[in-house]
Amino acid sequence: MNIRELALRSGVSTATVSRALNDRAEVSEATRDRIRRLASELGYAPNEPARTLVRRRSDTIGLVWDTGYETLGFQHPFLQGLLSAVRNALSEADYHLMLLTTSGPGDADTTYLQAVRRHNLEGVVVLGTPADNRALRALAASDVPCSGIDVALSGPRTVRVTSDNAAGAAAAVEHLYAQGHRRIATVTGPLYLPPAAERLAGFRQACARLGLDVPPEYVVTGDFFLNSGQDAVRTLLATEQPPTAVFAAGDQMAIGALHAAADAGLSVPGDLAIVGFDDIDAASLVRPALTTVAQDQRALGSAAVKALRGLLDADPAEPAEPWIVPTRLVVRASSRPGA
Repeated sequence: MNIRELALRSGVSTATVSRALNDRAEVSEATRDRIRRLASELGYAPNEPARTLVRRRSDTIGLVWDTGYETLGFQHPFLQGLLSAVRNALSEADYHLMLLTTSGPGDADTTYLQAVRRHNLEGVVVLGTPADNRALRALAASDVPCSGIDVALSGPRTVRVTSDNAAGAAAAVEHLYAQGHRRIATVTGPLYLPPAAERLAGFRQACARLGLDVPPEYVVTGDFFLNSGQDAVRTLLATEQPPTAVFAAGDQMAIGALHAAADAGLSVPGDLAIVGFDDIDAASLVRPALTTVAQDQRALGSAAVKALRGLLDADPAEPAEPWIVPTRLVVRASSRPGA
């Protein structure tokens, strides 16, 4: 079934069929409905490349997810959930999604930009990709609208979307303080990633506000995965004056902390209180259930798409303000007896 056959069966010209399928005002509502109904019955699908040329838009957004770091790939549960949230938000806005990679022929420094031009993409959402990625820098420096979730992009048409990481970390410290803890340590994520650096900053700010001392050995760097959290808490428990509470900057690391406490014969929260960050599905399933700072994945995905659409309509000379999505503390048994 092609457009000529559809026009013949509809009793109209191919131009009228094209206008009807593209919502052009020159076609009456009755004719448009009749053509669309017949197209559906006959299984007609428009030639998308041709439609893109005619309409000068593709209704397609690119997704850049190329961590460049082995430990931060597709396997992390929070990033998987965030990808689903972005996909759903694009679908609700009637956009298609195309995954972009740097593999393939051409200059690796500009591969993303080449793909955007080749497929006439309207914009790009960036997720889980280091800002120092050379191909990403070239894309951000262009006139292509780019919305980065937890990625600090630098360019004329870029915007950052992120959770309120510092406030979330501060809420975790304040909760532990309210439970009577004065020796509070933290396991950070990789500090080259903005969320990890912001959570550490929020942790330090809250401790300073509350008059808590944070010796250097109370700050241990992890990688957002379980084993690093387990190793970090083993290190913390071996210090001369071990902490009574740990804030882990990611739930998987906090679950690793639970394992380390169990290995050491400690009760949680009796001997060691633990708070995580993200509220992944496993947080409520482990025992004791994990207190955590919840990120709203659906809100992050929606904000990324809204921010990107704002760039499409905005004056390129006006810098876009970052979108900050609130977090909330979810208190469970790992930090408060009887919770």
